[in-house]
Amino acid sequence: MSSRPWPTSQALTAAEPAINMDIHIDNHYQSKIYTTSSTVSGHVKVSAPHDVHFDKVQILLLGTSRTRIDAVSIPQATSHTFLKLTMPVPDSYYPEPRRFEAGTTYTIPFHFVIPQHLTLNACNHQIPNDALREQHLRLPPSFGDWEKDDFTPHMSRITYCVRARIYHENTDDKGAKTTEVSHNIKVIPMVAEDAPLSITKQDKMYVMSKTKRLRKSILSSKLGKLTVSANQPAAAMISTDGHCITPTTAQLDLVFEPTSNESQPPKIVGVTSKITAVSYYSAGGINQYPNLRDWARSFGGDGRGAYTSSVPLPATPVENAAWHQHLTAQARRDSGYDSGAHSESDHSPNGRQDSSSGHDSRTRNGKGAPYYYAAKVQVPVQLPASKKQFVPTFHSCICSRVYVLWMTVTLSALVGTSSTVTLGVPLQVGAGPRGGARVDSTGLPTFEAAMEDAALEVDAYLQPRTLSVPDIQFCSELPGYPSLRGDRAAQRT
Repeated sequence: MSSRPWPTSQALTAAEPAINMDIHIDNHYQSKIYTTSSTVSGHVKVSAPHDVHFDKVQILLLGTSRTRIDAVSIPQATSHTFLKLTMPVPDSYYPEPRRFEAGTTYTIPFHFVIPQHLTLNACNHQIPNDALREQHLRLPPSFGDWEKDDFTPHMSRITYCVRARIYHENTDDKGAKTTEVSHNIKVIPMVAEDAPLSITKQDKMYVMSKTKRLRKSILSSKLGKLTVSANQPAAAMISTDGHCITPTTAQLDLVFEPTSNESQPPKIVGVTSKITAVSYYSAGGINQYPNLRDWARSFGGDGRGAYTSSVPLPATPVENAAWHQHLTAQARRDSGYDSGAHSESDHSPNGRQDSSSGHDSRTRNGKGAPYYYAAKVQVPVQLPASKKQFVPTFHSCICSRVYVLWMTVTLSALVGTSSTVTLGVPLQVGAGPRGGARVDSTGLPTFEAAMEDAALEVDAYLQPRTLSVPDIQFCSELPGYPSLRGDRAAQRT
């Protein structure tokens, strides 16, 4: 990583170049998106207005991330080249002698393949654990410069380009000179679904559960305690062309603990949701997950920042949302129903045990009802791919992108009154076919499919076998002998 002034222009050649170069990529168009294992092939055309001696031609596939921190005095810009693939140019493509003659056009082909992972040298700063380093060694998507809004601030960019460079002699014989030209491409790599995040109370960005006391009015007594919780939904997967996103579903789990037998659960009026894209950028190497713990308090010697942008999602219909009554654990034990093992109603839908101790204490103290109400609301999540350009969730050395799904539940304990509860859960955006595709973009089996087939072969090989003696029936006479003997007897008579 290096600090340098923020680039203001992509012009890489002089006003009057001694050599004219043009990069042509096969089957390329402006909105084309390349992904993992995609081929980037084409040729470089070189011409010169006069004879120019040169040393060599270099063709590169580069991936570069840039960030800018607006400091007090001057902006601090950082550039990190995480991908650098060099196309070998054999001597047979060079003219003999190495001189571009005036009026002649030279063609030099190139062929690159978008890699699946970066090399170990791509991340050379200090990282406390291997899981974060594995994230930094993944190929990040193109960040910024899309036709549609991709929620990216001007302080952060990730670009991919094919760059051609010629080392040649200067026309005024004042030493060597380099002429180069670039052709940008857009990349969205394949990103499989990761395991859900382990969210704790120290992770300030997310709100996985919230409890609220409900009343009919300000002066009335409490109706009960409402707890709304949710887990991280399955990942939303971007198609390989980047134009479609498969929908996913989040589940809200509602538990209402009434204070008396007369208290009824509130009516679920509706659920609204929005998706927030959070972009992190830093002037130095990031040595933590920026979306976990408290990013604002983790300032070090390097400047860092975050940029958020949100887009609303369609409202969720709640006509089918209904409350179901369940006995508390203490009520089941008092009635003799509980045999010592927790039934399904003892656990909340998110996999964690309900606050049965609270139910038990309130029941033993004579407070509260011996039952509680539970409801589930399915929230469909369809990201607006036609309006916004979503990129996969990623963490790289100097910039990251995560998404937060905000869901607001509106409830009414009395006609004319309403109360809201808002949760924020992590939402991963991946890329590639969802549902366990067995082949990649090249038509070859994916790594997961190959490992699954290998495991099946091993299981079949280790399958226990039963050995038994074959059942063979022995005859005392040769086949056809009785019939032959009968025929001879018939001839004698």
